[in-house]
Amino acid sequence: MKSPVTCVTIGAIGLAVSMLSLRAGDPAPLQPIGAIGKGQQVLGGTREAVLFEHQGRGCLNHFWFGGNFKGVENTRIRYYVDGEEKPSIDMQLYLGHGIGFGDNHAPWATRYVGKIGKGNGIFNNYPIPFGKSIRVTAQRAADADANPMIWWIIRGAENQRARLAGRELPEDARLKLTRLENHVAKPLEEFDLVKVPGKGALFQVTIAAEAVDSPKHNYLEACMRGYLGNSDKPLMLSSGLEDYFLGTYYFDTGLYHADIAGLTHFDPQAGRFSAYRFHDDDPLFFEDGFRLTCRCGETEHGTKEGAPFLEPPSTRYTTYAWVYQWK
Repeated sequence: MKSPVTCVTIGAIGLAVSMLSLRAGDPAPLQPIGAIGKGQQVLGGTREAVLFEHQGRGCLNHFWFGGNFKGVENTRIRYYVDGEEKPSIDMQLYLGHGIGFGDNHAPWATRYVGKIGKGNGIFNNYPIPFGKSIRVTAQRAADADANPMIWWIIRGAENQRARLAGRELPEDARLKLTRLENHVAKPLEEFDLVKVPGKGALFQVTIAAEAVDSPKHNYLEACMRGYLGNSDKPLMLSSGLEDYFLGTYYFDTGLYHADIAGLTHFDPQAGRFSAYRFHDDDPLFFEDGFRLTCRCGETEHGTKEGAPFLEPPSTRYTTYAWVYQWK
């Protein structure tokens, strides 16, 4: 058996001098950066292991993680941007890739996210810009195998900026993750997934939901709503919760995975699902703050008033909302 080894590559080697020379006014070259880990046992105990760190300005745009061990789905992945003490991106491995309830369905892959291995082999291509530095860490879940073997790939480029909807984002744009975990909503309760000030753009939304004390999943009648600035009148984003994720009739065809949206878990007998939605081809920019909400069920025509439509049950939600913000 081969001994585990670590291979780390930072920067590009042997670039031609002509590629490095710049004329006045030319943009800085995109210098590749990255790192890999091969069969490493760095998650022993409760320590937070550094998978990659880099000083400078640029953008990470690829992350892959492997390791088939108990509790891998709850491995904590954190991105510390520009010297943060508290990471602006702190995610459970599977939920950070749009997958709820530890679902191991595979293989599938899309433009931004995918899962290739039955036990693992999960990736994303989220553009994560930084201005001074970036550090990526991993930490095993408390109930995971004690000292598991893991593999990883992280890649990006110096001097690169994030793009969304074909537009290069401002240099100070930063991707931030807002989490809502295990929130039990009562029928017709409208609750925030994210509420941010200033300028920015919604990038991705993941919802994992489960009916409480009921197998019913007609909480899926919910309409997603966006509030721009201080407006109390919502921009209606869907005609039902499954519709927001491009499904229909309570996900009647089962799992699917597309670039814009996908259903990653569905158990109608337990009244639960998980799904992801990207807002790249369907952009949602804002100039003066933004609030994104979901509702536990709906009235018949999506109004604030009226009786509950089909009597939705109380429902437990965990949501991840990814937003670019800038000044």
